[in-house]
Amino acid sequence: MGKTSKDWKKGKKKFSKRGFEEEFVDEDTETDIIPAAAAQQISDGTQEDEFGAKDYRKLMELRLDHESRPLWVAPDGHIFLEAFSPVYKHAHDFLIAISEPVCRPEHIHEYRLTAYSLYAAVSVGLQTNDIIEYLKRLSKTSIPDGIVEFIKLCTVSYGKIKLVLKHNRYFIESPFPDVLQKLLKDPVIQECRLKRDADDVGNLITGKDSTKNALQLNGSASTSADKAPEKSETVPDDIANFYEKLEHEDEEKEDMQTVAVEINQEKIEVLQKRCIELEYPLLAEYDFKNDTVNPDINMDLRPLAMLRPYQEKSLRKMFGNGRARSGIIVLPCGAGKSLVGVTACCTVRKRCLVLCNSGVSVEQWKTQFKMWSTADDSMICRFTSDAKDKPMGCGICVTTYSMITHTQKRSWEADQVMNWLKEQEWGLMLLDEVHTIPAKMFRRVLTIVQAHCKLGLTATLVREDDKIQDLNFLIGPKLYEANWLELQNGGYIAKVQCAEVWCPMSPEFYREYLIAKAAKKLLLFVMNPNKFRACQFLIRYHEIRSDKVIVFSDNVFALKHYAIKMNRPYIYGPTSQAERMQILQNFKLNPKVNTIFVSKVADTSFDLPEANVLIQISSHGGSRRQEAQRLGRILRAKKGAFTEEYNAFFYTLVSQDTMEMHYSRKRQRFLVNQGYSYKVITKLMGMEEQTDLHYKTKEEQTQLLQQVLAANDADAEDEKIPSEFSGGNQKVSRRVGSMSSLSGADDAVYMEYKLKREANRHPLFKRFRK
Repeated sequence: MGKTSKDWKKGKKKFSKRGFEEEFVDEDTETDIIPAAAAQQISDGTQEDEFGAKDYRKLMELRLDHESRPLWVAPDGHIFLEAFSPVYKHAHDFLIAISEPVCRPEHIHEYRLTAYSLYAAVSVGLQTNDIIEYLKRLSKTSIPDGIVEFIKLCTVSYGKIKLVLKHNRYFIESPFPDVLQKLLKDPVIQECRLKRDADDVGNLITGKDSTKNALQLNGSASTSADKAPEKSETVPDDIANFYEKLEHEDEEKEDMQTVAVEINQEKIEVLQKRCIELEYPLLAEYDFKNDTVNPDINMDLRPLAMLRPYQEKSLRKMFGNGRARSGIIVLPCGAGKSLVGVTACCTVRKRCLVLCNSGVSVEQWKTQFKMWSTADDSMICRFTSDAKDKPMGCGICVTTYSMITHTQKRSWEADQVMNWLKEQEWGLMLLDEVHTIPAKMFRRVLTIVQAHCKLGLTATLVREDDKIQDLNFLIGPKLYEANWLELQNGGYIAKVQCAEVWCPMSPEFYREYLIAKAAKKLLLFVMNPNKFRACQFLIRYHEIRSDKVIVFSDNVFALKHYAIKMNRPYIYGPTSQAERMQILQNFKLNPKVNTIFVSKVADTSFDLPEANVLIQISSHGGSRRQEAQRLGRILRAKKGAFTEEYNAFFYTLVSQDTMEMHYSRKRQRFLVNQGYSYKVITKLMGMEEQTDLHYKTKEEQTQLLQQVLAANDADAEDEKIPSEFSGGNQKVSRRVGSMSSLSGADDAVYMEYKLKREANRHPLFKRFRK
């Protein structure tokens, strides 16, 4: 926390020199979008005992009926939940609402109270006193005073003020008149008020806030998420009764009396900034039922679209009070985020803008809309570098982040579509893979496109920098987060066996590895001949079983070499959109194409439900997010999910005794925290018996080593895709792509960078090594 920006950049440079650039971003932090209260930390002045451990006995008194209570609340804000407790279900839903999950293995789950998580809790309707009271009832011990103070401090002002679009006019609305009066005394907010004429003094408007749920679903599936946990003799009455009270609070509430003030639409940005400075961040809500200016689009869910319980629960958090709340829904890869987005669009029934990462995911979103809703081709418009449909009369536009935020000159056709996008008033903005968007890039989207409600979808709300927290105030709080293992046990996602395969370095390769520079070391342990043979053996083994295999490599030199040597198709940055779609269609439908090689372009939004084996030969340093996203490529529920112990396999091939082992440990943290375990394989049984594997002889291995040593620095670097940076001051050495894609913007072209050379290099070498 205490690092200066200089230290931060220093650290980034150190990683870059090693050839493993973590996802640090050079741009300055957007401090003006985060309330000061969000930076609050829980002060833990706990004394230590004679063994150096923290002594909580004086702060936490054990209750007499502690055996029937499921959790412990530590003074540092960490909460430990017993997953085997009969009261688990009562506590789990509540903890997801008020805290951030840290680690969720099979028996004991760990959560952490943060200012952001409490902001999210208040935004979905939980009151300060209810949070404290229910936490006291669930806890085995007394709640430390510091925790109670922290909860009050973080929730005293959050959620009190809402920005509502009603009858196509903007209002700031609150059920607390004194809070609104306090804000209106501020001169900046007074300037933001809309006065109809010179004599208008801007009186408060009183009204009623409807709390009826707006979500309309098909069939009887809607009842599944409403079921409260069954009341058991082992569940204390005070917990069961309070749980029911919280669950049905919205239904029991009468329409709440509110006061509101109309706001000038042109000064919304100024108002939001000022409210954050005053510690009253605005919650964005869209009263879409009363929006008479924007026309409804004629779109409904198809009868076959039956939502699963967790999907419905997430949407109820969004539409719980009869309006559309802006926020983020976190569901595992393959758990049906697309259906959640389509259902949200069908509920709002206003124009919808969908933002994706790549052209492939644009095509997939179009397919999903046609599959789950009554929307047809005439209603859906694509806007990518390869496909620019005519937008007139359409209700849904699917595009990429880079197309919207592109700053260079566009083609005439792209300019016309962009002008149309800017003129529209979008009811809903769906942001797919929202974790990839740094703050500055997203702010550009907000200024270019006007949307009343924003819904972010992701599986991994995690970044290696701290910018993930900015999304809480740019989009909205986290509305819902599912438990990966619970969905796996329920058969909603595949049961995956994760394995780390240790591949010993051959003596010649290891000798060169020890004396090589950082960039060359990366290439040496990726091109390890024993890793190649292990990859070839695993591909053969799974193809005999009729499995569908995806092989991932961040390094393009290795990707091409492996794929060409094994005679398999591969996809990377410069691969054209048409060729990508052809390879993916063959992989899905052609029984002769069972393995494809892909670079990091397929990390997110590639929908390959048939794939059930993933082999990783090269990765992006220690990125936890990338590991989880790659696992997601094989997480779709498989046939026979209950008959086999595992029905999907995730292999990471690691060169033994190299830096790759260190980064592999770092990458696994997120999935281990979700409850997954990695099996370490030191020897693949049966591999030695296969005599026709490549690079078995020393001569072949020596030839491969010569190719690796002859490769230049650029070959040793990972690819850089546009979504990973946001216009920093990096120098581009080469750009690969077609003229047609460069004319508008580029959603899938890779940037390749050279590492900064040392300043003290001899002039003679500078001359020849430019």
